[in-house]
Amino acid sequence: MLLVLAQFCRAAEPTISADSRPPEIRPIEFRPTDPLNQSAIDHYYNLDYDFAVQDFERILARHPNDPFAVNHLLSAVQVRELYRMGAMNAGEYANDSFIGQAHRPADPVQKARIKQLVQQAEKLEEAELAPNPNNVDMLYARGVTRGQFALYTALIERAWFSALRNAVGARRDHERVLELDPHYTDAKLVVGAHNYVMGSLTFAVKMAVALVGLSGDKEKGLQYLTEDFHSNGETSVDAGVVLMVFLRREHRYAEAYEIAGVIGSRFPRSYLLPLEQANLLRASGKNEEAEQQYRRVWQNGRDGKYGNLHYEIAALALGDLLRSQKKYEAAAAAYELVTQVSAADPEFLQKANLGAGEMYDQLRKRDLALKKYEAVVAINSGNAEADKARNRMKEAYRE
Repeated sequence: MLLVLAQFCRAAEPTISADSRPPEIRPIEFRPTDPLNQSAIDHYYNLDYDFAVQDFERILARHPNDPFAVNHLLSAVQVRELYRMGAMNAGEYANDSFIGQAHRPADPVQKARIKQLVQQAEKLEEAELAPNPNNVDMLYARGVTRGQFALYTALIERAWFSALRNAVGARRDHERVLELDPHYTDAKLVVGAHNYVMGSLTFAVKMAVALVGLSGDKEKGLQYLTEDFHSNGETSVDAGVVLMVFLRREHRYAEAYEIAGVIGSRFPRSYLLPLEQANLLRASGKNEEAEQQYRRVWQNGRDGKYGNLHYEIAALALGDLLRSQKKYEAAAAAYELVTQVSAADPEFLQKANLGAGEMYDQLRKRDLALKKYEAVVAINSGNAEADKARNRMKEAYRE
């Protein structure tokens, strides 16, 4: 598993509809065979990361020598930390950098845990590969571990060369898996993602990486990810999430929207996928449908569907949408919704207060605007939002 199933038709561009009904989804068999797998996976993809980690720890305790069990726990620990850091917004991976910007620093304890699990998995994998270098399952498992460590070094350590080295190692392991067993579809996630990224580089960068034996093909990457998504294998959900991000980059919003709907229907306690559907509707110019979807996510959160997850980002995004349409009164009201959430994410709350203040300035409601700017500084006086708020206190904001 790397991040965020069933049939997906690419024969024609589907019509985006907020009421699309995804097809039936078959259960997936995860390794090692354990009765807790389904609970762990449901928790994982519904963003219940603490419970997912607990489940995967219990599975590993029962299968201490299985690198698949270690890799699943590694993934859960790592993604939990990335979510806490604020590095899980799909939109931030839709530009040419491919690198999302974490909003909070990593926890040193979790960094140490991730590295320990990487070492634990590699030790088990190498022990099996030493007598049999063509052990397909162990090659695949080692590629997963290397892929996870590449994710760690890129998004947590921000160590690009180390990340590239591990990503290349993961790709080569999984390419070898596919040579030995072309039907090992789970391996197409890493190979497909790497092909797409390398195929999207500028010509100059492509020439440079070609000198060290790397190449890429965007279309092959998308094809591999689509096949993996269709396969209903262990990596099919992740392939769908990665494919959704890449299709967004390609402005193929309708296809990305359908994938988000299919995966989101299986994991209804996660707000990220319905939120991404709203973002995709907005990106495709369907502003009225996007507004409805943002409001739907917000209301589902108010109704308790997402538990304690930070669904208030839907109100922040709604405010941004209405603001872009110069509906300043409605935008201010949307930003104010964030303040209704107990224990709202401080970053979201700060941005919402700043946005509301700017809207009140646009509406010539200076007293209300000043109160909002003061609230921004009170939350965190040492960041860019606070600097903007202090400037707005001196001079009213105008668009």
